[in-house]
Amino acid sequence: MHSASEMSVDGIVALLASGDARPLSPDQPVTQLGHALQTAAILRRDRPDDIELAVAGLVHDIGQLLPGGTDETHAVDGAAAVQVVLGERVAAIVALHVEAKRYLVATDSNYKERLAADSVVSLGRQGGASTSGEVSAFLTRAWASDALTLRRADDSGKVVRGLGVAALEQWVSLLRKVSEKSGGANRPPRDERGD
Repeated sequence: MHSASEMSVDGIVALLASGDARPLSPDQPVTQLGHALQTAAILRRDRPDDIELAVAGLVHDIGQLLPGGTDETHAVDGAAAVQVVLGERVAAIVALHVEAKRYLVATDSNYKERLAADSVVSLGRQGGASTSGEVSAFLTRAWASDALTLRRADDSGKVVRGLGVAALEQWVSLLRKVSEKSGGANRPPRDERGD
């Protein structure tokens, strides 16, 4: 049901909703859904005119919720799952958010100590700090600066209490707006495409 070829706005919402029952990690009391909503709310607050960036924040960890999702591949898997529905920019930002963490660890001497314990653990599985070549390559990527903005919101979106966020249902109209802008809303259902 949740493969990239079958993803729709409704499928994205259902997949995100399933994250309400999944903690980010065994030691992290915030759920996958709570983290998604917090990350999106931070981006919406800080960059109110950039709906695509906020939506990227909402779906940035959706790869963790896909069947077989892992820390190592969730950014790329999530990007592939949402690209057709939410467009190239949202997908690219999602794809780069792990590289952004690795970049920040390599370039900001205080960044790693500010990471939550679950992010430190996943950093090891994701390749650790970027090499000098990876740092240079990251900076040439389209939307790298947006991925860095998302990454910082991602790090701040793990609050157990005190960060007021809108419910998932309140994001549906923004998801549809981004989908319409990207052309994803005009894509015929899978069975009508002959896939």
